[in-house]
Amino acid sequence: MAIKLKKSYKFALRSSSIVSCLLTALLAGIYFFMDQKDYKILMIFFPSAFLISFFIIQTRIEWFIYRRVKKIYDDVSLLESTSLASKPITTDMRTLTEEIEKFAQDKKVEIDTLKIREEYRRDFLGNVSHELKTPLFTVQGYLLTLLDGAINDKKVRDKYLERANKGVERLIYIVKDLDLITKLEVGDLNLDKETFDIIELIKNVFELLEMRASKKNISLTFDMEYPKPIFVQGDQEKIQQVVSNLLVNSIKYGHENGTTEVSVENLIQNKVIVRVTDNGEGIPKVHIPRLFERFYRVDQSGSRSEGGSGLGLSIVKHIIEAHGEKIYVESEQGVGSEFSFTLERSEKQ
Repeated sequence: MAIKLKKSYKFALRSSSIVSCLLTALLAGIYFFMDQKDYKILMIFFPSAFLISFFIIQTRIEWFIYRRVKKIYDDVSLLESTSLASKPITTDMRTLTEEIEKFAQDKKVEIDTLKIREEYRRDFLGNVSHELKTPLFTVQGYLLTLLDGAINDKKVRDKYLERANKGVERLIYIVKDLDLITKLEVGDLNLDKETFDIIELIKNVFELLEMRASKKNISLTFDMEYPKPIFVQGDQEKIQQVVSNLLVNSIKYGHENGTTEVSVENLIQNKVIVRVTDNGEGIPKVHIPRLFERFYRVDQSGSRSEGGSGLGLSIVKHIIEAHGEKIYVESEQGVGSEFSFTLERSEKQ
């Protein structure tokens, strides 16, 4: 059975053999030109030269190369210094090259990730600034007008104070949404899970949004009659917020005289899927991947005519994921959109 030698030993053996052969040949040549007849000394010289060469070469490999390779490892922080001390360093640089290439690739991925995060941070700060400054400047404008003398006119005073109050309410709305989404993202929001009837919950949201939908003559309806309750597990208040946000979006971007339809279907593995489908303007495919980002709006014109904090869909996504469930979106421009999410079905009947 062949003995598998370490690469450093193979290198030292080959190098020692070459050095010993060259030195022995040189000594034999000297003996020949000096007309020496006793070549027995060569039989002693060759193994001696081989052993001395092997010892020197192997020692130099272990110490000289080790120190430099160790410095490379330390510089790129690939390994702790102790990890090299326990292993002999080879003259084959393939392993080191692979490690450095892997390190470089990892760093490239890390840099790309940091660039994406930096871009996201800039977008987020810009969006927060835009969302907050509009109501702030509105409130400031009304208050300054009142301070300039309009406060003496009772009708103007009441009207401007009412508008300023609406601006403050919008600020509070945005801050509350920001606080909620921050808690959701860091996992600091406790879910109060219970068993409830999802059909009853949807009916309640329909009633809450009935007047808002009637302004655009949009019909809120189920896809079919649900004579029996469908019980699910989850935080009822948070799921109501999810359904409400999805329905508000469907009304906000729906066409006049349109329809928003909700369906609840059974899935395998004790799951139900809730679908919210509308026949509104739809969403261009280019926007769908970023649809659940904070403050991201499909309308890039900067218009805020539809109101809202720009956090609704992001909050929806985080609430659903906090339940360990999934949310999906399908949309076709000019046809409509469908948002759907899963929930755990309860055995309660």
